[in-house]
Amino acid sequence: MAHGPTRRPLLAALTLAALAATAACSAPGGSSEPAGAATSAPAVSAATCGTAPVTLKGYFETGFPLPKNLADEFTKQFPNVKWDIREDQFAVITQNAPRVLADDPPDLMRLPQVSELVKDGLLKNLDGYAQSTGWDKWPASQLEQMRVGASGQRGDGPLYAMGLNFSMTGLFYNKKLATQIGMTQPPATLADLDAALQKAKDAGITPIDQFNGGATGGLAFPLQNLMTAYGDPAPINDWIFQKPGATIDTPSNLQAVQHLEKWIKAGYFADDINSQDYATMMSRFIGGKALFMFNGDWESGNLDKQMAGNAGFLLMPPAQAGGKQAAMSAPLTYGISSKAKNADCAAFFLNWVATNQQARDIAVKVGGSHPMGPADAYMPPVQEGTVTAATLAAGATIGKDNGAMDFIANATGAIYAKSWTPQLQKLAAGQQTPDALLKSVQKDYETQVEN
Repeated sequence: MAHGPTRRPLLAALTLAALAATAACSAPGGSSEPAGAATSAPAVSAATCGTAPVTLKGYFETGFPLPKNLADEFTKQFPNVKWDIREDQFAVITQNAPRVLADDPPDLMRLPQVSELVKDGLLKNLDGYAQSTGWDKWPASQLEQMRVGASGQRGDGPLYAMGLNFSMTGLFYNKKLATQIGMTQPPATLADLDAALQKAKDAGITPIDQFNGGATGGLAFPLQNLMTAYGDPAPINDWIFQKPGATIDTPSNLQAVQHLEKWIKAGYFADDINSQDYATMMSRFIGGKALFMFNGDWESGNLDKQMAGNAGFLLMPPAQAGGKQAAMSAPLTYGISSKAKNADCAAFFLNWVATNQQARDIAVKVGGSHPMGPADAYMPPVQEGTVTAATLAAGATIGKDNGAMDFIANATGAIYAKSWTPQLQKLAAGQQTPDALLKSVQKDYETQVEN
């Protein structure tokens, strides 16, 4: 639970010290063969950074402090390891990933959708590390989104990435503004949420501040939350994982897009939504300019600092009272290039992130999300009433309801930048209809999957 008793520290089958001790005789960590070409399991290897000077080359997402904070703590504990970090926005990383992994391969990289990268042989098969570190003994649901089978479908097969934590999305809200409109408790149904949005507008408060400008369509966040309110997450996961015959163009998803369009036409979003970037959204929300913001728990620690006691979090309410809740819940995905010079050290870092007490503290206090690792691993205590406590508790609810789903932007490598983003920007501008939006995205998806 978010603020329950501290769990006992993880007793890993292979401790970090033992991993380091076996460095001299370890083989490379895993195969770089694409999923469809693998003929045998990669050799079991112990991940290690050794004792000689090492410089890990990283390609991280800008604007999010967690990876850099973890890197700094890692260097404190292992002074022989330094970092050479490049940062870009996620949309840029999405576009650049194949070229960077092929031409200027980092040891560790923030990843967009992985199946195409696996198909092109650009990511290292991590099965060997999984066996030697015990990752394959963790709850299977933690890793399934990062497994790619021989056919290119995600969900099973070899492991090609790891997470720094589990991220989850929902609605953050300003408690003071909520009080002003008489919202004394979080909305229990979608109708309750609609009523709160209208009350905010009537009071001269921007109901929802959301980014949707440039190369990233932030309306994908409220849209997928609306999809969870109207339908079951399983068909959406099938679509994201490229299961045969899967489609995003379903009756329940049409209801979700229609509801989003209703919010747009009602004026529930800021007028400049299509020119608003992520940083502007965060600045406005922290500055008390909007009641709600659809975003992820990676901002929990930041909001606990910037809006101490004034920010709340809730999962998207269901369409009907008492309905189960679902949410986007996916690992903060990082992979190792198949051409990485320091693959063993990069894998050692990923294992350290999930098993080291200080690293898990950082994952919760800075990242605001649940760390990866065994079910009985150490969890840091969290103060009652904080946003972090609320997001961690919401994660437990999603686990209970089996409502975790991947992000619709991860269905293919290009679907976010080349389909969801322009289609949602057209919807916001009144230039696209809900039905045509879904049909257009599905057509783009089928073309990208076939190629």
